Amino acid sequence: MMSDDGSGSIIDRLYAVICERRDNPRLDSYVSSLLQKGRDQILKKVGEESCEVLLAAKNRDDAALIHEIADLTFHLLVLIADHKIPPGAIAFELERRFGTSGLTEKATRKA
Repeated sequence: MMSDDGSGSIIDRLYAVICERRDNPRLDSYVSSLLQKGRDQILKKVGEESCEVLLAAKNRDDAALIHEIADLTFHLLVLIADHKIPPGAIAFELERRFGTSGLTEKATRKA
């Protein structure tokens, strides 16, 4: 997905920066330090951010919910970059499922 200025979606742009930090670590980079700490630390951050999303939703705090979903999304991008999975693969899977009942899709995974 391209933005109006042709520079790509924010997801694609963030992912590109995350991959750059993965491939060319910098001392002043949070992403580089997180990736260097390893997958367990990345998973811990995803778990923490997931809990913060749940708490913001439970508290019905929309501003906090937006903030926490952005944090979770960012850390999910770090996770998929660590696995070298491009965001397009996630988009493709969502597109594949689009128009299919969630119940049907889930049943096919169990088969």
